[in-house]
Amino acid sequence: MYFPVADIELEPWLPPLVAFVISLCTSMGGVSGAFMLLPFQVSVLGFNTPAVSATNHLFNIVAIPSGVYRFIREGRMVWPLTWAVVIGTLPGVFVGSIVRIRYLPDPATFKKFAALVLFYIGIRLVRDILDTTGIKSAPTPKQQPADGRDPVTAQTFTLRRISFIFRERQYLVATGPIMGVSLAVGMIGGIYGIGGGAIIAPFFVAFFGLPVHTVAGAALMGTLITSVAGVAFFQLIAPFYPELVIRPDWHLGLLFGLGGSAGMYCGAALQRFVPAALIKAILSFAILFTAIRYLVFS
Repeated sequence: MYFPVADIELEPWLPPLVAFVISLCTSMGGVSGAFMLLPFQVSVLGFNTPAVSATNHLFNIVAIPSGVYRFIREGRMVWPLTWAVVIGTLPGVFVGSIVRIRYLPDPATFKKFAALVLFYIGIRLVRDILDTTGIKSAPTPKQQPADGRDPVTAQTFTLRRISFIFRERQYLVATGPIMGVSLAVGMIGGIYGIGGGAIIAPFFVAFFGLPVHTVAGAALMGTLITSVAGVAFFQLIAPFYPELVIRPDWHLGLLFGLGGSAGMYCGAALQRFVPAALIKAILSFAILFTAIRYLVFS
């Protein structure tokens, strides 16, 4: 099957299969999988024009709703955190999209910078996993309810702080820093079409001390909304840059999205049964793997 925007030819079953496997693993930690699809498209498929960013956003739009629906239905969506993420990332994704088109049609330099940041975050997560002293000293959380829903309760959102209760423990974080991080992540997401979940989820876990089970839904929802804005923006400004391939490859993005949707739903369903340490390990692998590929191959 030929994909004209990407200018590649491949079997139509390959994109859904790759996206399913990636999304199944990454969605349990609030990562859509687009961040892992980017090096696959660039390095394996040879799709390396700015349109790959828009196509990744399209993948998110198709793939993420199934996972988000699962989190909402089971009461595991932390809405105050979600609104803070959305408010922060939306302006960033527009700025990032402009930067991607005007200044980074060849993203090699920025990939190296992003790789250093991601490498640092990945190492922080690995250290968190290995920090057995911290695990022993942490409060013992309430066991998962018998019905398996494991909901988040008592959620509040103000300009000063975000709070919620999860497994009989209250979590408090300042709203300003959350929005500030989200703005920076939105810019990165706009440049590479990753939505930002791959960065923001481990950042919330490693630096803000939030439980990974509560971060995933907010990260996915924020990624979904910013990806909608990203696709629309790339599509609208494409006529103004006729010398570049900017608009998304709709056929390729939809195929990736179909596989990702199935992987997202299964990953969201399995998340509450998977230990937090294992989810952190999955995130660490995804982050470090991508960072190393960017450093070595860009």
